[in-house]
Amino acid sequence: MPIELAEWLETPAGLYVRAWEQRQVDAMVANMFGYHAIQIGLPHWDLLQANRMPHKIWAHSPAAPYGTRSGRLICEPEQLPFETQSVDLLVLPHTLEWSIDPHRVLREVERVLMPEGRVVITGFNPYSLWGARESLPGLALRLPVPVPSQVSPARLKDWFKLLSFEPDRGRFGCYAPLCESQTWLLRWRFMESAGDRWWPACGAVYAISAIKRVVGMRLIGPAWRRNRRRRVRAAVAPVANRVEDNNCNG
Repeated sequence: MPIELAEWLETPAGLYVRAWEQRQVDAMVANMFGYHAIQIGLPHWDLLQANRMPHKIWAHSPAAPYGTRSGRLICEPEQLPFETQSVDLLVLPHTLEWSIDPHRVLREVERVLMPEGRVVITGFNPYSLWGARESLPGLALRLPVPVPSQVSPARLKDWFKLLSFEPDRGRFGCYAPLCESQTWLLRWRFMESAGDRWWPACGAVYAISAIKRVVGMRLIGPAWRRNRRRRVRAAVAPVANRVEDNNCNG
């Protein structure tokens, strides 16, 4: 992932976005269970901190800043080096926006996720005040991701349908105008509650989670339950039946 986004996330506006996304992702992944959780992109930013899965990996492209965290893996999001149906949770912070083929990234996500596995995606919303500002000429302050490269939530949901994902939770946030200073961002913070109430779909960024559904999949209970039922039936069976069963087994 290009370093420009990582640098922008250290600016006042970027820290504003990071704080909001961190809260949303923490809430979404806190109660997701399994064994393998992977974050794809921005490895210096830990969006898996609230999750309790034992095995965590932070994957990123060669162009991304590495950071110092253990468990790093260099790969391209369009070609994930994981086995099919081997991952329980994937977190993609702004990953689709920087991909040359975001739909292919989602296909890879669908491939590696276990049935009932989850994906959490964050991104910029092109249909927001920030997106409108980006299209106005003469404004110096720009987003790190151009509006044409941004993946709208509506487009993302269409891709979910094609790939058998079921949207689970979604939030919009960051309603304050795009400002260069922390002071002005604080002055506009009343916009958070107003925007969330009156124009919720116009937040500058979004966080969406989805579940991989497998058509026709049937969940089977633990084998010990079935064996226990057999033992109970055998215990109350007549003696003749037990002897007959033993002869058959012998």
